[in-house]
Amino acid sequence: MEELAKACASTALILMIQELGSLPIKLFGSDELKQRYLPRLASGEWSPAFALSEVEAGSDPGGMRTRAVRDGDDWILNGEKNWITNLGIADLFVVFAVTDPEQGHSHGISAFAVEADWPGVSVGKLEHKMGIRGSPTGQPVFTDVRVPGANLIGEAGEGFKVAMATLDRSRLGVAAQGLGLAQGATDFAAAYAKERRQFGKPIIGFQGIQFKLADMETQCAAARELLYKACAKVDRLEPDMGKYSAMAKLFCSDTAMNVTTEAVQVLGGYGYVKEYPVERMMRDAKITQIYEGTNEIQRLVIARTL
Repeated sequence: MEELAKACASTALILMIQELGSLPIKLFGSDELKQRYLPRLASGEWSPAFALSEVEAGSDPGGMRTRAVRDGDDWILNGEKNWITNLGIADLFVVFAVTDPEQGHSHGISAFAVEADWPGVSVGKLEHKMGIRGSPTGQPVFTDVRVPGANLIGEAGEGFKVAMATLDRSRLGVAAQGLGLAQGATDFAAAYAKERRQFGKPIIGFQGIQFKLADMETQCAAARELLYKACAKVDRLEPDMGKYSAMAKLFCSDTAMNVTTEAVQVLGGYGYVKEYPVERMMRDAKITQIYEGTNEIQRLVIARTL
């Protein structure tokens, strides 16, 4: 994901969502669900979507209004989600819905595997975004969708745990995307500074440009060490992996925004036009501070461990 994002964050997002949409089934799905869906997701035959957020349930997913009601062995699903990546191209949605409203906020939520071509699943509004414009985002609508009981992911009422365990791992993908954007912008700005001449010499010969590039490269290196350590902790299922995942996402995405902004400055006027890629990198970087948990939420997650 890091390497892809050096060139194109939207392309990296394809792989990120492939992970995000398959992790709930991998971590909590029945053997039958895994056998039915994971091979197609792993091969790329199918693309998934992770349908958690809603208009009034972004940083507060426990406040969702989507509902699923038992009907015999099945569930009847109704609601709308928002800001969902892969809308219109996803073959499978992992949908979170309240199944027991009496349990209260963040409780009584369940996760379901919902195929995109089932009756009642439709494509709502698609968003026009500042960045990541190569990836579709919008509102899937679920109207009286009949979901077989076998498509429940994990236990009924355990959906919030499914979502949080997934995000503890998947937000490392956002961190990798942010790091890739930052390193790609640094590499491009350094190469440009060797070619661009002002006052009779390449601008990389000026200390003002050198200091910018030095700080950019240092931030990328620091972000990489934190990200890789967090990845290793997830591989080993260490107890503080959630904290490190949040720290990596926070630091790498802030680095992406800082570094891409500086890359635009190094290129000057050329950095502001679409002839060069750094303006796109800057626009793409902003979302890494927002999705899969805003950086304000990451700071809360980190603080709670202290």
